[in-house]
Amino acid sequence: MWKSLSALSIPQAALSELQADYLRDATLLWNSVLGPAAGESGAPLPPVKDRRFSAADWQAQPSTDYVARMYLLNARTLMQMAEAVQADEKTKARVRFAVQQWVDAASPANYLAFNPEAQRKALETGGQSIVQGMQLLWNDLRQGHVSQTDTTQFEVGRNVATTEGAVVFEDELFQLIEYKPLTAKVAERPLLMVPPCINKYYIMDLQPANSLVRYAVAQGNRVFMLSWRNPDEGLANRSWDDYVEQAVIRAIHTVQALSGAKQINTLGFCVGGTLLATALAVLAARGEHPAASMTLLTALLDFSDTGMLDVFIDEAAVQLREVTIGDKAPGGPKLLKGQELATAFNFLRPNDLVWNYVVGNYLKGEMPPAFDLLYWNGDSTNLPGPMYCWYLRNTYLENRLREPGALTVCGERLDLGLLKLPIYLYASREDHIVPWQSAYASTRLFQGPRRFVLGASGHIAGVINPPEARKRSHWTNDSLPDQPDAWLAGAQEHAGSWWTDWSAWLAPHSGRQLTAPKTYGGRGYEAIEPAPGRYVKASA
Repeated sequence: MWKSLSALSIPQAALSELQADYLRDATLLWNSVLGPAAGESGAPLPPVKDRRFSAADWQAQPSTDYVARMYLLNARTLMQMAEAVQADEKTKARVRFAVQQWVDAASPANYLAFNPEAQRKALETGGQSIVQGMQLLWNDLRQGHVSQTDTTQFEVGRNVATTEGAVVFEDELFQLIEYKPLTAKVAERPLLMVPPCINKYYIMDLQPANSLVRYAVAQGNRVFMLSWRNPDEGLANRSWDDYVEQAVIRAIHTVQALSGAKQINTLGFCVGGTLLATALAVLAARGEHPAASMTLLTALLDFSDTGMLDVFIDEAAVQLREVTIGDKAPGGPKLLKGQELATAFNFLRPNDLVWNYVVGNYLKGEMPPAFDLLYWNGDSTNLPGPMYCWYLRNTYLENRLREPGALTVCGERLDLGLLKLPIYLYASREDHIVPWQSAYASTRLFQGPRRFVLGASGHIAGVINPPEARKRSHWTNDSLPDQPDAWLAGAQEHAGSWWTDWSAWLAPHSGRQLTAPKTYGGRGYEAIEPAPGRYVKASA
């Protein structure tokens, strides 16, 4: 629970030091920026590095330069005060988060009356930039969220999610897509990809140049994708068990039956990785071991440290969800609307994903540029209330997934330690959703061969990093010490994408080479419709 503000305090010594520092810096700022106009002598200040105030318009006049610098001083001081609050770590994190949200929203760049760049554009365009901004604002009000990209430039199946394939199975929860081989020979063991159910699968198949799906197919894999249905009210009562048994496990068995392979390779991304590991542990408890390998991309299994998302989770918050959209909800379970999740994730990085577009769209009247990743980011999905509530309570709140026998899923006592298969664990170094140290903690949950690889950048950009782009880097270390910092200290940095490392790791687990199939499906399964299928096109 949020503690009463009156119960929070800052030590007097720390507060006095902050006050003294603030008065000193405010005086220096006044004398340096506005002092010469009043006959004072002021030393020049270094340029403002914050990109919100990087335009020359902010430095053109002493008054606007002063406004920007004073805001930054106030913002810094407020954050220092939040850091100095005496409280437990979770309360301090929530105070920091709340103060940061207020500080970012209060930026003078966000308001036409204080933004000289937007004012100049309004004068140059004869007010047309304001008219266009109001039109964009009205469009965003109607659609219910701030536009981050020009959505008219993209269409699922036309220029995103374009890797050729066909839907070969479907039920109420998912469609199974098989992709057309790009090589004469394919690996004996197919690769099944399980994307996050809180997003559309095509984050792994944006466009040909940055498609992990196409890359995997081009490497000679027979690739299948689980495409989640965007739930409507008819699926509002579905549970975590349903998603495991009737989706992931069913997809695994279908790929086995369709291909004739006794074992397959598997990959799970984010929550898809949590679902995949859970499904394989359920099958292991039943004496089944259908996977020759498992790849987990930015996935949490040990929820000891959930990064910025922890500020949203406590007993009261979970109970509120349970009685509003879960099994305890009056009138029955309800959906967690996709836009609510999307908004929460955007406000984890408000300057980049919210206020940047408020300024550009509404104050300057500029349609944001076309960007496939941000188009995907705005294509939100719903979740069934009971499934979401189970996930919140048993992972984020109580962290029971990592404890052998602590959970019963699909009628089986869950023990991730039963998974002895080779595992490839990938994390992103700047990930604010799945801290890389938390992803590393998964190495301690398994007994079989494990490889941990760390990539640069964040939760999505770190994963979607094709080799041809020659961007970023990744770190490898064959040893797995207990502590993640020790792993990093002994790691070697490599230029470029981690995809090539993963492909080289996967090859020995893929079996012999077979002639690529000429048609989709097989053994009683046939093409239902071309990829990407109907489910991924459904809007929340």
